[in-house]
Amino acid sequence: MEKVVTQLHQVLLLSWAELPLGELWRQFRAWVAVPLLRLAVFACLIMSTMVLVEKVSMGLITLYAKVFRRRPARIYKCDPLTEDEEMGPLAYPMVLVQIPMYNEKEVYQLSIGAACNMVWPGDRIIIQVLDDSTDPLVKELVKKECEMWYGRGKNIRYERRENRIGYKAGALKVGMRYSYVESCEYIAMFDADFQPAPDFLMRTVPFLVHNPSIALVQSRWKFVNASECLMTRMQEMSMNFHFKVEQESGSTACAFFGYNGTAGVWRIRAIHEAGGWQDRTTVEDMDLAVRAGLAGWKFVYLGDVKVNSELPSTFKAYRYQQHRWSCGPANLFRKLFLNVLMAKGVSMSMKLYVIYNFFVARRIVSHFVTFSFYCVVIPLSVFFPEVTIPRWGLMYVPTAITLINAAGTPSSFHLVIFWVLFENVMSLHRCKAVLIGLLETGRVNEWIVTEKLGDTLKSKSDACATKRFRFKIKERFNLLEIMVGIYLLICACYDYVYWDDLYFIFIFPQSVAFIVMGFGFIGTIIPADK
Repeated sequence: MEKVVTQLHQVLLLSWAELPLGELWRQFRAWVAVPLLRLAVFACLIMSTMVLVEKVSMGLITLYAKVFRRRPARIYKCDPLTEDEEMGPLAYPMVLVQIPMYNEKEVYQLSIGAACNMVWPGDRIIIQVLDDSTDPLVKELVKKECEMWYGRGKNIRYERRENRIGYKAGALKVGMRYSYVESCEYIAMFDADFQPAPDFLMRTVPFLVHNPSIALVQSRWKFVNASECLMTRMQEMSMNFHFKVEQESGSTACAFFGYNGTAGVWRIRAIHEAGGWQDRTTVEDMDLAVRAGLAGWKFVYLGDVKVNSELPSTFKAYRYQQHRWSCGPANLFRKLFLNVLMAKGVSMSMKLYVIYNFFVARRIVSHFVTFSFYCVVIPLSVFFPEVTIPRWGLMYVPTAITLINAAGTPSSFHLVIFWVLFENVMSLHRCKAVLIGLLETGRVNEWIVTEKLGDTLKSKSDACATKRFRFKIKERFNLLEIMVGIYLLICACYDYVYWDDLYFIFIFPQSVAFIVMGFGFIGTIIPADK
């Protein structure tokens, strides 16, 4: 039998070898390329439908909450806290405010100052600055800033550790080990570029005080530099959808959503019961939220409480941020999948929500389909007229998804075309990051702190910025984007010359977007002496 199989194999190889090159390609095209491309189209249509259904369901839940006024203040008790005659300031719980930072020269004063100006009894609050800075100058500046506020009567602690093990999660974990933290019931956390309003604690802590089942109160981010450039406008549209729709729907439907890592207040007991901070991924905030949610704790999102923050305004910083935000959740899914599936005391509906809705549909499939369908499969199909893509998958589904996303920022609706092109380019990096996270390879644990500019550009001359632009132009090349852009340009030209399906109307602008961003012509140019 083995001899027969060997002879058959040799005959097949010989017959293929004798075929002319053109015939060989036709055979390969008919038996391999076309079926694989049709399979890819089918898979992308399934994934597109999954993303659409997920976004529509979140949108409907958010609409329900708005129409029927299902706001947290109407669902949970949140009476304002006041001093009484007997207890005085002791009527207020002890709150720890944590501000982790790493070489935050441009923004450290903003966050520390805003935290110190929050309204709360002075003897019932501790402000803890967790400084992991490696720059000696920045360390000294942050330390002096803390000393200045301490001299003004604020209960502020400047804390350092010997290493950066675990990055932010490691800093937060060490920060909770100090003896003075034992007296605190709640922790408010702010990244170095976040500036809470004076009434932040007054509006958030009551939800935790009056509702013992609530572990987290998450506020909304407000972006002080959203109008700085076109790239920040695009980011604002995506982030507004995340907060206004995704976080709102999670809070309304099942009192569960992903913690954003900052601008939130945690019940310390919930953190301990969930297993504390863990540094196994680059999304320690999401890790803690999932474990706390599975333990039965509830989360509340307050969309009317806004905290000023800064969007990445350089393309390099945004790419690093998106890599971490895409790779981390995929890697966390890999590590938590069996734990979620086998969790005791958790309903099947909650397990399904966490696995499918929270992870698969929103943080894996959405990134895969955006890049693979719109930047690979559709452009590639112009070379294979045998492969047809239904109009509903080509036009109606992506249009619906785009309109739902754009609804979060009506003032930027006129930029929706630019947003689509920008998001498709970024999907290249997000898709790559998701694969790295799922396979747990390469840059899976890479943590590069997002660069903040603060008021840097306001104090720099345009001439200085132009000088740096001319000097650093070669460093702005992003080869991956340029290569994809050239591929799309070839597909667009071929489609325009040989077919009348009009795919080039979409493919050509997308190729331009890849090439423009590949050469770094997007975002803010940082002055050389920054």
